[in-house]
Amino acid sequence: MGQDIDPQRRRGRGATSNGTGRFESQTYEEFDDGWDSLETLDAFQRIVHEENARTIITTNKSPDISFNKSINPYRGCEHGCIYCYARPTHTFLGHSAGLDFETKIYAKPEAASLLEVALSRPGYKPQTIALGTNTDPYQPIERGYKITRQILEVLERASHPVAVVTKSANVTRDIDVLSAMAERGLVKVALSVTTLDSKLARAMEPRASTPFKRIEALRKLSEAGVPTTVMVAPIIPALTDHELERILECASKAGAQEAGYVLLRLPLEIKELFEQWLEEEVPHRAARVINILRSMHGGAHYDSAFGIRQRGRGPYAEQIANRFRLACRKLELGKQSLELRTDLFCGATPPGAQLSLL
Repeated sequence: MGQDIDPQRRRGRGATSNGTGRFESQTYEEFDDGWDSLETLDAFQRIVHEENARTIITTNKSPDISFNKSINPYRGCEHGCIYCYARPTHTFLGHSAGLDFETKIYAKPEAASLLEVALSRPGYKPQTIALGTNTDPYQPIERGYKITRQILEVLERASHPVAVVTKSANVTRDIDVLSAMAERGLVKVALSVTTLDSKLARAMEPRASTPFKRIEALRKLSEAGVPTTVMVAPIIPALTDHELERILECASKAGAQEAGYVLLRLPLEIKELFEQWLEEEVPHRAARVINILRSMHGGAHYDSAFGIRQRGRGPYAEQIANRFRLACRKLELGKQSLELRTDLFCGATPPGAQLSLL
């Protein structure tokens, strides 16, 4: 995975290292040559690459997730959540799953135009599109690029259903579009809340909105008539699992109507990145966190089997599932399912297309 990077160079970031991607033929490592060269290296800054994507809708056949169509306006995520399951995808681009994932961001400026083309194709059948399933659609770069907003505007014009997932309170910027879609049963928004401990959140997800702001975002969206969901994700055993009921309660008071949870997942590079982070930030809990997690994956750090990867198995996993179920029942979360409409879909007109005279 690579050696730890100097704390001043990675200030405000989640990962502690930046090892070479697993597909690279050569590895690179910083070392002190005796000339104090490491002291002159700059801090990690965001570098944006504009990607010339050919398509924008991604499909999947995973039986344990609730959608099979999704859109990700960005690759990489500056939120820097140390546990992010999307980190390994950056190695396909020749980058590290560590600090590169947080600082080398790919934007898709033509996403809205590509979406209009996709929605205008003959025979297109509308299904709820999940927005932000891999990396966050409202990460800091969205303030300038506004790709997510452009996508929402296309979906709103086409009366196409969408489910948004984010850790950013910046989602409230688009309340005008979201509330208009909500009036027709076309949208719901999920805010992911991992912990209510601001200090822990700052270390674990350094550039995401604070827990308080996420709860407030749920409140503002709910008051505007936008159906909301709270995702307690990921649940980290021996670190955040004790907050499960409290998070659900705060979200319910803010107006959330549904809830979900996902157990911490540590595939590929995330395992070492997360263990490095534990040893630096919460060394007194590191061994216990990993040992409990392994007990839920048959002795391994991670089990990729459908149905197991997000929930785990065994007594500890069952205890979390029962606590979640009881809390939701008490708070009446999920009492009414938030089904989105597909019957209003009216298609889209791609850029440059000739408009109908009738």
